[in-house]
Amino acid sequence: MTRITTCCLTIICCFIVTTASFSIAAEYKLSMLPRYSVEEINARIIPLAKYLSQKTGLKIVPTLTSTFDQYTKQLSSGGIDIGFQNPYIYVLASKAHEVVAMTVKGTNRDKFRGIIITSANSPLHTLKDLNGKKISIVGYTSAGGFLSQKLTLLEHGIDIERDCILEESPENKQENVIFSVYTGDVDAGFVRESALNKAESFVPASALKVMEGTAWLPNWALSISKNMPQEDRVKLTQAIKELQAGNSVLEALKIKEFRLAHDEEYDVVRKAAGLEASMTE
Repeated sequence: MTRITTCCLTIICCFIVTTASFSIAAEYKLSMLPRYSVEEINARIIPLAKYLSQKTGLKIVPTLTSTFDQYTKQLSSGGIDIGFQNPYIYVLASKAHEVVAMTVKGTNRDKFRGIIITSANSPLHTLKDLNGKKISIVGYTSAGGFLSQKLTLLEHGIDIERDCILEESPENKQENVIFSVYTGDVDAGFVRESALNKAESFVPASALKVMEGTAWLPNWALSISKNMPQEDRVKLTQAIKELQAGNSVLEALKIKEFRLAHDEEYDVVRKAAGLEASMTE
């Protein structure tokens, strides 16, 4: 009888331990900066969440936020464990998150830049001509539609927030900046370089000119919470590393590939944003 009781207890203990191991399996929230519609973001990140879950054995749950501000707060406070965001939002949250990979896409691969545009017949030709002028920007959190231009102008002794009249575009959309320049509502506009190629459907290419290409910035960051256990961070990093160009997960994200990245690569963004040089200590 005692032997039977002991066996039963052993079986019960094994069951409890096994059940506990499943019940406490790590669950992490994955999110993307809400630059696109809910449908578009879901189409991009759900395949990534499924891939990471299958590859690592962790439970990766896609989650959405409605605004840039909400996303940044959740990234910084622990509400998002794995984030995919532009370089400016990343450096704002880099006390809580650390980049593990950088986006590679297009002809410029792991970097991008902004441009300064004016109407084709504008009397503005040099950066100095922008002093005192009305300029449309994508938004103060836009890397390609503000920070890239700000950095270049600072290097030429121009503080655009002091020396120019800035106007954020409605809904922080690149196309609204382009349209404002086209209609003459502003003297110049700051947009990401690639945005101009998409504008030909609503603005004649001959109606605009590029005054200047501005500073190169590192591409979007895939980051992981610094509070995540090291073994899980390693699993996720390895899974990202194994994604090869042409993979359906990358195609869903509309990028060519990820490459492993380091926090200091984003110091140029901190400089443009007026943040301290390092936030990783």
